[in-house]
Order: sequence, then C-alpha cells, then structure tokens
Amino acid sequence: MIPDIFIQLAVALGLGLLVGLQRERVDSVIAGIRTFALISLFGAVCAQLAKTYGGWILVVGFLATAVLITAGNLVRMQTREAEPGQTTEFAALVVFGLGAWVVTGSMAVPVVLAGAVVVLLHFREPIHNVVEKIGEKDLRAIMQFVLIALVILPVLPDRDMGPYGVLNPYQIWWMVVLIVGLSLAGYVVYKLFGSGAGTVLAGILGGLISSTATTATYARRSRGSPESSPDTARLAALVIMLASTVVYGRVLVEIAAVARGRLLDLAPPIAAMLGVCALIAGAAWLLGRDGNGEPPQPGNPAELKAALIFGALYAAVLLAVAFARDRFGTAGLYGVAAISGLTDVDAITLSTARLVQASKLDPDTGWRAILLASLSNLGFKAGIVAVLGSKALLGRIALLFGAAMAGGGLILWLWP
Repeated sequence: MIPDIFIQLAVALGLGLLVGLQRERVDSVIAGIRTFALISLFGAVCAQLAKTYGGWILVVGFLATAVLITAGNLVRMQTREAEPGQTTEFAALVVFGLGAWVVTGSMAVPVVLAGAVVVLLHFREPIHNVVEKIGEKDLRAIMQFVLIALVILPVLPDRDMGPYGVLNPYQIWWMVVLIVGLSLAGYVVYKLFGSGAGTVLAGILGGLISSTATTATYARRSRGSPESSPDTARLAALVIMLASTVVYGRVLVEIAAVARGRLLDLAPPIAAMLGVCALIAGAAWLLGRDGNGEPPQPGNPAELKAALIFGALYAAVLLAVAFARDRFGTAGLYGVAAISGLTDVDAITLSTARLVQASKLDPDTGWRAILLASLSNLGFKAGIVAVLGSKALLGRIALLFGAAMAGGGLILWLWP
C-alpha cells in the first residue's frame, strides 16, 4: 500500500503541473510548468515539515516564495521582459497554498480549486469580453444583488415568529436571494446571448427570466403581426411552451436548494412533468422551428422593490399555507396552491418544500401542491394569451397547454 505522504506529494505535483501547463501555453516569462510544479511541491513539503516543527515553517515558505517571484520579476523589469499584470505571481502563491492544503486538509478542496484556477486563467479573453459588455444598468443589477444577498441577509434575525410561528425573517429573505439569483443568472445569459437569439434559446431564457412575462410579450407580438399570423403564432407558441417547460427545471432547482434531504421524495413526479412538457415542446419545435425569436427585454431582476414584493408574497403564502392546513387540512393547502400558483409558482414551491424538509408536511402532499400550482399557472398564462394574443396563437396554446395539463392530471392521479 502506498503511504499517504507519497500520494499527497503526487497530488501536489499534479496540481502544480496542471496550472503550470496553462501558464506555459501563454508563454509566461515568470513561471512555467516546471516552476509551478516545484512551487506546489514546496508548499506540500513545508506543510509536512510544519506538522513536526510548527506552523512558522509554512509562513516562512510562503514569504520565501513571494520574495523569489517578486525578485525575479524585478530583474526582468530592468530588461523589459516583465509581464504587465500580476496574474502569474498570484497564481504561484495560490499554487503554494494548494500544495500545502493537500497535506494539511482534504484533497478534494485543493483539487477543485486548482481546476477553478486553471479555468479562470485559460478563459482570460472571454472573461474580459464579458466585463466589457457590462453596462451601467447591468452593474447596478449586480450591486443590488450584492445588497440583497450580502448586506441585508446577514443582519436579519434567524428565528420563527408571527402567527403559527412560520415567519422567519432570515429564511424568508434567503428565499428572496435564491429567486433573485436565478433571475439574475437568466438576465446575465440574456445579456451575453439574447440579442438575435434562436427560438430555443429564447424560450429557455424566457423561462429563466419570467415565463409569465414571456407569454405576455409573445402574445402581444402575435396580435401585432397579422400579415404573418400563422408563422408568428407558430413561433410564439413554441417560445411560450419552452419557457413553461423551463419552469419545471427551475422548480427542481428550488426544491434542491431548500429541501435537499427530501429531494428524492419530491423531485420524481416534478421531473416526470418536466419530461412531459419537454416532449410537447419537442413536438412544437418540429412544427415551428423555422424563424428566429428574441426573448423580451428583461428589467433589472435585482430591484429592491421587486425583492420586497416577492418577500411579502412568500410570507403571505407561508401564512396562508399554515392557516389552510390548520383549518381545512390537505384540501385547504391545495386551494392555496391553486390560487397562489396563478401568478407565481416560486413562492408555493419554496414554502411547501420547506414544510416537507421540516417534516411538517407529507412529501406526497407537498409535490402534489407544487404540481397543482404549476398547472394553475399554465391556466393563467393561457388566459393571458386569450386576452392579449391572436386567435391563431390561442388555438396552438390551447392544444399545447391542454396536453401538458392532461399529462399533469395523469401524474396527479396515477403516481403511486
């Protein structure tokens, strides 16, 4: 059996070679593949010696590495060979730390970090291009998300209060952070790929940003283009169906985030519904794949006002669910799910998943409430199409959503 120390040194060497390979490929004059391998090994050796002689050896080793890198770069500056940035220098210091971490802690973390460092170094140009595309509006959205997630969330009290003891300010705002984060991810993807997006991508982004807003937007477009109404209706129906399909993937992510321990109890029927909608969307794609779509221009997903509104809605759903369960039992919960799902599936999904995770609700009742809310949401979006869209689009949506709701009904009825 190979001693642990040799495995640790081998892993440290491999991590150094991995990062060094990337630096060698970009012709770094400071450190290449051999130097990075030696730095990582040096970190592992210092960590091993620190076990016997004390942690000061690690400190001295780190400082020595920093001094040698700095001195080498200063010498190259005199000959005008130094690199303009400091990426390689910091990468070398990180690699020293990763080599030490392999010896002192779990190997999994430094291995993952080394992979992240290599990806970060390799995709320099795409990352810079993304930064160049960020406008003032986009930066504002990011900063507002930082405010929501890193400033407001940590200071909220983490205790139950209010009627039925279901209002926990910290937990409620954490759900706000989750939903805003998902919407912000869709917003970022839109900024990168949304302009002139293909139909499939338009539908996916629409589901990430807001399937309801996507439905309303494409319904208006179908009515505003009478000269090509069959083609417009076909394209709009496809995008709306794709966006509604993505909703179920979003629901699964939300369940995994708040009820990971009960994911296997809640996810299978929702995943089955996702499969049903994906098949229906696939059929719609075969009929409406010609042409290109573009997602609706999204607003700032991290607006504090919108976050407060969702937080209030989520708290209201929590109270409504607790009240309905207390007064009317399961039937009351299903009624709340059907009503709240008309305009928003996220709130009932998160509140129900939390109850299941806390063993306050049976998983079978939980997933049924979530699925019922999603079917109610499909009916609401069909109503939007009836009010805002063309007759041609309404006919297609009635067919697609009707098939989806029939599939959902069968899952509710037949699922064991």
